Amino acid sequence: MFKPKPFDFMWRSHKIFRLICECPMFFNPTLAEVRQFFYHAWHKSLKNEALAPIESIATHWMRQHPEYHAVLNGPIEALEAAQFPPEAGESNPFLHLSMHLSISEQLSINQPIGIRAAYDKLAQKLDDEHAAQHVVMECLGQVLWQAQRDKREPDSAAYIDLILRASS
Repeated sequence: MFKPKPFDFMWRSHKIFRLICECPMFFNPTLAEVRQFFYHAWHKSLKNEALAPIESIATHWMRQHPEYHAVLNGPIEALEAAQFPPEAGESNPFLHLSMHLSISEQLSINQPIGIRAAYDKLAQKLDDEHAAQHVVMECLGQVLWQAQRDKREPDSAAYIDLILRASS
């Protein structure tokens, strides 16, 4: 069975987060804006307030990760100041949730072309859409890391190929 190269998000999370924010394939929010978006969407959902479509997708993923609820339920000032140093063994919940959100958006518009079919095949194999998202996340992380290393745009074909190989 194919497995993407190991990708240690705890050690590379800050680099990948910056890549996601700077890559033309993605929006360009600041760190504070990303955290505020997740915080406000989470709190709106807790109050049963109307959510924008993107907030609904984000809260879906936040609910899938109860390990992040303590961070999201804290005061916004603490959230904005929080550090998630890989050296301390902490993963960045905002990076993780942002990648879920990015992948969900890619799937909804089938961009890059072929991602929807590749993901569906993987999700069927794993019989778990959340686990499939995590495999796709590893593939995306690998492609972004390689693009950064090689100082080039991310390779969409390689991204789809990694997902397809993982689904075989």
